[in-house]
Amino acid sequence: MYSVVVTVGGSFFAGFLVGYALKKVVKLVAAVVGLFLAGLAYLQYQQIVVISWNKIPRLLQNAASALANATTQIPGFSSGHTAALAMTNFGISLTGSMAMGFAVGFIKG
Repeated sequence: MYSVVVTVGGSFFAGFLVGYALKKVVKLVAAVVGLFLAGLAYLQYQQIVVISWNKIPRLLQNAASALANATTQIPGFSSGHTAALAMTNFGISLTGSMAMGFAVGFIKG
């Protein structure tokens, strides 16, 4: 009984910490990217630089496809189910409480 409580509580706490930290990182990255784009827009407004805004979606699409191609080269990443199946070997109590902790931590972050 004690080991189940420790497993559930510990994995919930670990999931909470991961979710909380991930949301903080996402917020920070969004703020930095937003300030960078605002700076570029200001420089274009002052006619210091000329930006071809219609090329940006194509560049982002190329970057996303390059990232997708790079992740297929990593062993174990080729099928998305292997990581999920490996995680379920730990048991429902661990994975379920970690998922709930992650969700709560991401919401609270």
